[in-house]
Amino acid sequence: MKWSEICIHTTNEAIEPVSNILHESGASGVVIEDPQDLLRDTAPLGEIYELNPDDYPEEGVYVKAYLPVNSFLAETVEEIKQSVNHLTEFNIDLGHNHVTISEINEEDWATAWKKYYKPVKISEKITIIPTWEEYTPVSSDEIIIEMDPGMAFGTGTHPTTVLSIQALEQYLEKDDLVMDVGAGSGILSVASILLGASHSYAFDLDDIAVTSTMNNAKLNQVEGQVTSKLNDLLDGIEMEADLIVSNILAEIIVRFTDDAFRVVKSGGYFITSGIIAGKKEEVRSQLIESGFEIVETNKMEDWVSIVARKPE
Repeated sequence: MKWSEICIHTTNEAIEPVSNILHESGASGVVIEDPQDLLRDTAPLGEIYELNPDDYPEEGVYVKAYLPVNSFLAETVEEIKQSVNHLTEFNIDLGHNHVTISEINEEDWATAWKKYYKPVKISEKITIIPTWEEYTPVSSDEIIIEMDPGMAFGTGTHPTTVLSIQALEQYLEKDDLVMDVGAGSGILSVASILLGASHSYAFDLDDIAVTSTMNNAKLNQVEGQVTSKLNDLLDGIEMEADLIVSNILAEIIVRFTDDAFRVVKSGGYFITSGIIAGKKEEVRSQLIESGFEIVETNKMEDWVSIVARKPE
């Protein structure tokens, strides 16, 4: 089979929504090529592997996806372009927003993208490894998370995920009940269980995300402690959580801070990430308006995470 590679030249801010559009359009793989990866010798607490500067834009990022070449390809590409352009209505900066298409053989696609995904230590305790890589722990208390990136992967672990897991490592307590809102691959749910949570409820609006979460939970032998469900944020959720974690867009976070305050227990935490630096104050203000206290704000590259607490 032949595949068509669609490459969208955009901004860091637009990575998450553009990737989501590509997933929903049936993409069989997404690669993020961010020139920031070339400016450091190591990934966050980990390694970068033999990256070719010629593959990267001088500014912005390339978001690449793979679509099967068929009679519907032209319509699919046009729908992708329209959906991406629609993101400007949410005040998301698309940058160049330049789209190119090229053809690639299946055998090339099936192996080439794996060069982007290697073991990486992302926090004091946690190392993430892809399923096809062999890895020997360097310490006895190291926590290994195996991940099958499935339809979403990049040049390493995204800063928003790193920030989320570092916050989980700091604020999650043994036997906490966790809610993972906008779970995606389920990595935050898996990390929560391996860090000592009793159960994680992973909510997402995407069928692919629900399936991916359970696949990754099984890979790490924690499927009995992860419940993955289709749900719109925290709509209709009545149970209480000790900790809520959400790694999604700032525009989405501000929509459910009231629900998060309602659901989280007194003294519990709401960890938010996926926030482009320019929208930090908007999220902080909304969290405070909903009743939260801001505990900590952390930044990595252009991304911010905010840890908020519900007063006792």
